[in-house]
Amino acid sequence: MSETQTQPVADPVLAGYRASIDNIDAALIHILAERFRITKAVGAYKAEKNLPPSDPAREDRQIARLRKLAEDANLDPEFSEKFLRFVIQEVIRHHEQALENNGG
Repeated sequence: MSETQTQPVADPVLAGYRASIDNIDAALIHILAERFRITKAVGAYKAEKNLPPSDPAREDRQIARLRKLAEDANLDPEFSEKFLRFVIQEVIRHHEQALENNGG
């Protein structure tokens, strides 16, 4: 760092916001981990019972339900749908792997 550049002055307000964001991000990771732990069990159950890895009707209901929740929470429903579809695609991929591993 040259002598003309200085360290940014610590902004306690910004630091507080960032600490809250860091806590929320950590909570999101733990919540997603728990969700995937449960959906992994669902995938194993579906594979054992030879059920299809996806349930499009349930997915549609979930997306509609979560879009409504997003609207109520003043969160962009398009964003929430994209996020949920991404999670659902990953869950289906895990379920397909479970079915393959079970000889399906």
